Amino acid sequence: MKRALALVTFLALAALAQGALKVGVVVSATGPAASLGIPERNTFLMIQELVDRQGGVAGRKVEFVILDDASDTTQAVRNTRRLVEEGAVAVIGSTITPNSLAMIDVVAEAKTPMISLAASKDIIYPVDAKRFWVFKTPQTEELMARAIVADMVARGVKTVGYIGFNDAYGEGWARYFEAELKAKGLELVVSERYNRTDTSVTGQALRILARRPDAVLIGASGTPAVLPQRTLKERGYRGLIYQTHGVANPDFLRVGGKDVEGTLLPAGPILVAEQLPSSFPSKRVALDYIQRYEAKYGIGSYSTFGAHAWDAWLILRPALERALKKADPDKDLAAFRAALRDEIEATKGVVGTHGVFTFTKEDHLGLRFEDAAVMVRVENGRWKLERVFR
Repeated sequence: MKRALALVTFLALAALAQGALKVGVVVSATGPAASLGIPERNTFLMIQELVDRQGGVAGRKVEFVILDDASDTTQAVRNTRRLVEEGAVAVIGSTITPNSLAMIDVVAEAKTPMISLAASKDIIYPVDAKRFWVFKTPQTEELMARAIVADMVARGVKTVGYIGFNDAYGEGWARYFEAELKAKGLELVVSERYNRTDTSVTGQALRILARRPDAVLIGASGTPAVLPQRTLKERGYRGLIYQTHGVANPDFLRVGGKDVEGTLLPAGPILVAEQLPSSFPSKRVALDYIQRYEAKYGIGSYSTFGAHAWDAWLILRPALERALKKADPDKDLAAFRAALRDEIEATKGVVGTHGVFTFTKEDHLGLRFEDAAVMVRVENGRWKLERVFR
């Protein structure tokens, strides 16, 4: 009995001697992208409680260090540098494309794996010496542009206008969207830009109206995406209006009101999880996340953006368990970070809320179009499933 008690005491002391696995998180919880970053932050707070109840990962405590970058690129870089210097084994974030792109240099220099929560394909492609360390969970603009153009073709659209953010998000969308239009024989007749903080886009809207396109895509995210749509409608535009998956949250519906009725957009399947066919691979996981999130934050509060954070943890947790068998972060943090990067890249068949993730050395997103995109319409202030691609 004494030997048994001594063994239990020894094991307890050994566990206490192990440091927590620190996971750095950078989100845009304030600023123009706050409607995206807040559900991400809330999700990590929820995950922290869940992991604490489960006793950590492989017997190790996990500590999420969540920092707000205020939708600012400089602050995102500063936060990332602080997290890697303080011993984070991985960094998750940031919410938006410009910030995530700016963080790549920091994590590559520190040889620390990063899982971005932003959309642009440029964050992970090509997998060069820097992007070797970077992965992401949201669908790329290339994948979602494919869904939009397929829907346009089905509706008989011939001419298209574009207005997007004057930053990496808007430019990425413009590039991939135009390429997809060209491949399917549609004509881009006008292309405009605006800033996330602009309060007027009248000039851009008038130039779009002058070309009379059958449909317009707004390459923006969050509540700032409402402005061009509202302006176009006020000026009498009656064609189809598409948004990107960057607006798939309750605040877009709340701020847009009647002005966003009829909006078409590609989205991760979780946005309309209850409407998906029962055979859809991510339906069960998506409904589980929604139930957990709404139990904590209220009915109707979930969004696709918090779900990207949930998917990041679904990928990271098993990778942490496998990496802990290869290296000890308390003894050699660099070796553990390298092992963790390799185990993230080894992810195969992880079913998330947005699809099934299978990474390769060349693909650090690992989502299939058929599983990761659906077309949605805003109808009576709610999301309605329009089309699946399976």
